[in-house]
Amino acid sequence: MTDALPQAENRPAPEAASPGALAGIRVIDLTRVLGGPYCTMILSDHGAEVIKIEPPQGDEVRAWGPPFLDGTASYFLGVNRNKRSIALDLSRPEGREVLLRLLDGADVLIENYKPGSMEKWGIGYDTLSQKFPRLVHCRVSGFGATGPLGGLPGYDAIVQAMVGLMSINGEPGSGPLRMGTPVVDLATGLYSTIGILMALQERERSGHGQYVDMTLHDCGMALLHPQAANHFLNGKRPAATGNPHPNISPYSKFRTATCEIFVACGNEPAWRKFCAFLGLDEIATDPRFATNGDRVVNRGELNTILEARLLTEDGHALCDRMLKAGLPAGPVLYVDEAVAAPHTAARNMVAEIGEFRALNTPIKLSRTPGGARSVPPRFNEHGEAVLSAAGYSAEEIEALKTQGILVETPR
Repeated sequence: MTDALPQAENRPAPEAASPGALAGIRVIDLTRVLGGPYCTMILSDHGAEVIKIEPPQGDEVRAWGPPFLDGTASYFLGVNRNKRSIALDLSRPEGREVLLRLLDGADVLIENYKPGSMEKWGIGYDTLSQKFPRLVHCRVSGFGATGPLGGLPGYDAIVQAMVGLMSINGEPGSGPLRMGTPVVDLATGLYSTIGILMALQERERSGHGQYVDMTLHDCGMALLHPQAANHFLNGKRPAATGNPHPNISPYSKFRTATCEIFVACGNEPAWRKFCAFLGLDEIATDPRFATNGDRVVNRGELNTILEARLLTEDGHALCDRMLKAGLPAGPVLYVDEAVAAPHTAARNMVAEIGEFRALNTPIKLSRTPGGARSVPPRFNEHGEAVLSAAGYSAEEIEALKTQGILVETPR
C-alpha cells in the first residue's frame, strides 16, 4: 500500500472524543523501537500530550518493513499514533539546550538510551531532578545500570532467551522457541506505563517526581508464571509443554471436524459440566480423571478420549454453544480472522483514521474513553510547531535548522 497518510487538516474526527484521563499530562518521549514507544502510545491514547523527539536518523523502525504506508513501516505505525514528532540532534550541546526548554513544565521524560549516555551528556536523572523536581524520569534499558550485565544492550529475543521464556515455549522436543510476538518489549512498555502512573500518583502526595528504572530483563522475568512458581516449589526445571497448560487439564488445543479449538476447564465444576455437555459422563467419574492432579498425570489418555469426541463436531458452532453454556472454549483463529471478527468490531478494537488502521486501546473508561486520536507522525512533522509553543521565535527556529540541530530529513 502506498497511499499517503492523511494530513492533519484533513483527518476525520477521531473516535476518542473525550480529552482522556491523562489530559494535561505532558510527556517528552526520547524512546525508539518498541518498549518505550508502546508505553507512550498507551499514555497518548488516554490524553497525554506526547512529544516524540527522534534522533537525526529517525526511529529505526520506520524502515522495519514491508509493509509500508507512504514509506513508513507498519512496525512504526502500530505504536506511534497520537504523538507529535520533532527531530533533534541531542549529541550536540545546542540540541540538549532545546531539550531542557521542552522539559520545562513537562511531567514525564521517558528515554531508552544506553545507561550512562544521558549522564555523559550532563542530563542524567540526578541533574534533571535538581532542575525539574516534579519530573518523573523513566528509563527503559536492556539490563539496567547495575549488576553483571549493567549497561549492556538488550533486545527482545535475546532477553526471551536469557530469562527462560524461550525454554518454556514450543512443543516437547522442539527445543527453545522464540515467542512470535515481542512479548518482552510489549510487557516492558506495559510495566513502564504502570510505573509512570504510580510515580505520578505518588507525586500528588509528595510533590516530587522520581526515577523509574525499567529493564527488559526484569519485565521478562516477571512473565515466568506459573513456571517460576512451580520451580520454586518443586525444584524441577520447567520444560516446554506446547499447548497444554502445565498445571491444568483439560486446558489445551483440540482438533474438530472443521477447525482447531482451545478448551479450558479450570475447576472441578467446569470439568463435570464439560463432560455432561459432551455426553461423556462416564469419564467424569473415571478414577484416572477424578481430580485435576489426576488429569494432569493422565493427560495423554484423557486427550485421546476428548479428541475422538471433538472430531465429530463443527468447531465454530461447538465453541459458540459451549461459551453460551458457560464453558470456556474458543476457535483457534488466524490474525486476519481475529481482527475481522464481529466481537472485535463491537469492542472497537480496530481504529481507522483515513487509510490508517491499527489495534485500538483495550482500556475502556466510562467517562474518559481513550483511543486513536491522530495518525502516527511523519519525521519531524511537528518540529516547528513544538518549538514555537516552547517560545522559540521564527528566527531562532530557522537558526536551529541551519545549524542542523532541528533535523528536517533523516540522515
